[in-house]
Amino acid sequence: MIVRKFVVGNIGNNNYLLISNGEAAIVDYTNDIPELESVLKENNATLRYVLLTHAHFDHIGGVKKLQSKYPNVKVYLHTDDKEILEGTNDFMSMVGLEPIEIPKIDVYLKEGDKIKLGDETIDVIHLPGHTPGGVGYIIDNMIFSGDTIFLNNIGRTDLPGGDFETLVSSIKNKIFTMDDKTIIYTGHGSDTSVEYEKKYNSFVI
Repeated sequence: MIVRKFVVGNIGNNNYLLISNGEAAIVDYTNDIPELESVLKENNATLRYVLLTHAHFDHIGGVKKLQSKYPNVKVYLHTDDKEILEGTNDFMSMVGLEPIEIPKIDVYLKEGDKIKLGDETIDVIHLPGHTPGGVGYIIDNMIFSGDTIFLNNIGRTDLPGGDFETLVSSIKNKIFTMDDKTIIYTGHGSDTSVEYEKKYNSFVI
């Protein structure tokens, strides 16, 4: 599995390109990634999926344009974030930001779904708290966790649909039950690990 990290947008979103045996998926898509096409070509890979960790504007902002360029790409989102998605531009107006183009969702996910990518199987884990439909995408010893957990920190819960106790439960009862060596690829900032966060994340220990 090839993993390429792109830091995109004004608030430093991490978008991740995953490639396995000629097939590719991108985890979140904040805005245009100019080098995306060349990286796909270098690896003889076809973009199959956009895997959204949740529906906040900074994780979905470029998806509509990407769908226009790659019309066969399928976009995935957890079903519990449908309301967040549909209310995106009401939120943008409320905080004084420009509206964005809302992407079409092809597949609404649920806990336990599996997505085949090349030689790999991606497992979907529901991680509510930051938003009702936050998810993690698990491949081998990696989890792409969106804004659920960060290095020494956790996702904010003061936005619509957020809930602190639910978020902490998602981290303790799901992420922290994974193998200690699991790498956590976060939605912002540096990567971390289950082992490190269990020892040092003061928000959940």
